[in-house]
Amino acid sequence: MGMSSAEWSRYMHDELGVPMEPGEISAAVVEGLKARYRRQVPLLPGAVETVRALAERWPLGLASSANRPLIDLVLELTGMSGLFRATVSSEEVARGKPEPDVYLEAARRLEADPADCVAVEDSTNGIRSASAAGMRVVAVPRPDFPPSGEALRAADAVLASLTELEATLDALT
Repeated sequence: MGMSSAEWSRYMHDELGVPMEPGEISAAVVEGLKARYRRQVPLLPGAVETVRALAERWPLGLASSANRPLIDLVLELTGMSGLFRATVSSEEVARGKPEPDVYLEAARRLEADPADCVAVEDSTNGIRSASAAGMRVVAVPRPDFPPSGEALRAADAVLASLTELEATLDALT
């Protein structure tokens, strides 16, 4: 939930005693997730349609804790590859979420001031990360793993579904 692959694979090795090297742990998890995503990509309802609509109006960036191969695979499988002007994996920055690094790098790649950006998040550490980057934050909680109440209070808006997102962004921008 936000750690970069280097961080969580090191944690699994050092703290949980998984008897593999961190790089091997990360690679095994990525391969397992790739197989799972090829069967079904776990998107919020309306995600593809919402991203397509937003990409017609604003430059989009993706700041994810997922490994680069997973980001690229999901974008390919969902037909969203060309919709983001910048994509960043937390494995490409020094620190994962809840630190702001991945969001700051996404803003840099978009040549945007973080204060002019709005982040859409579904996790506690994602909300914290975007907020720490100085962005406005819209939370769209996943019902199966909702963010903490503290994180939701830090968001500028909390939506029940992605269908509300475009109107909310109009109000925030």
